Amino acid sequence: MLTTALLITLAGLAGVQAPIADLSTAANNLLSVLNDDQKAIVQYDFDAEERWNWHFIPKERPGLSFSDIQEDQYPLVLNLLRAGLSETGYNTAETIRNLEALLRQMEGPQATHRNSLKYHVTIFGTPSNEGTWGLRYEGHHLSLNWTIVDGKALASSPQFMGSNPGIYPDGPKKGQRTSESLGAMEDLGRAFATALTEEQRAMAILSDTAPADILSGTERDAIMQDDLGIPYDALTEAQQATLFGLIEAFATMQRPEVAAQRLSRIRKAGTESLKFAWMGSIELGAPHYFRVQGKTFIIEYDNTQNEAKHPHSVWRDFHGDFGKDLLKEHYAHHEHGAAHSH
Repeated sequence: MLTTALLITLAGLAGVQAPIADLSTAANNLLSVLNDDQKAIVQYDFDAEERWNWHFIPKERPGLSFSDIQEDQYPLVLNLLRAGLSETGYNTAETIRNLEALLRQMEGPQATHRNSLKYHVTIFGTPSNEGTWGLRYEGHHLSLNWTIVDGKALASSPQFMGSNPGIYPDGPKKGQRTSESLGAMEDLGRAFATALTEEQRAMAILSDTAPADILSGTERDAIMQDDLGIPYDALTEAQQATLFGLIEAFATMQRPEVAAQRLSRIRKAGTESLKFAWMGSIELGAPHYFRVQGKTFIIEYDNTQNEAKHPHSVWRDFHGDFGKDLLKEHYAHHEHGAAHSH
């Protein structure tokens, strides 16, 4: 059986053309069945300010939601997710969306903001295999963003995934995590922190108190955190491998080709810049937060709300969110022309 690392490596050799083609096909298949009113809701100019407007709270959003389409059109929306995400990523996204029904049940009929139909697709520009365009899929605890530049390069951040409840409160699954993949991220982070020596923990653990939420925020530009934590070079080879396993857990929500690209960029930027930081208790079930930060990216995981049964995870690229670095390079070699909706 091929390991995850080998699959990522092999996918990286193939480049990102397959995900770009699959996303373009899925987006155009959806557009082909929409009426004019639905197209007006789903499609924006590529340069629209809305492309930068991302969040993960339950609120009213622009874009085409499941409540705006017929039930037989649902698969076309879900095919967009399948085109952009790995199988694990897709299953995680659908688990998160379907938790809205459980929240509605827990909080009562007055909790009308808990709605699994209020997940929105927004297309920026005109999807094609050669052009520049963008895609966002967003709702409570989900924000997934893809930017395709000149049909040759793909950006896949910001990437936010969270779950509430994080643990089933009752029923046959009582006590089990609602999302296996988010739980795996937590377990990997805690196992890494727990295995550190006392001297290493002194560098890695910044505070006994965890922050209330992710620290990088939801601004257009990701906020680089203080350069604190245990550096990569202070780890043993085995610990370094474990740290990369943690990074992979976040990366592999995306297609293998995209995950490979992410990991390659991290290595190219220099592993010496990587630092792992933890805040809060390392005891299972207690509020906590951890992050891995390098020159080009940050991943964060916090689980503090609802008695540490409400995790958030995020991947952001300091220069690459929404394809900023790719677009800068593109515009340096081409006359700037906005990709318009049709």
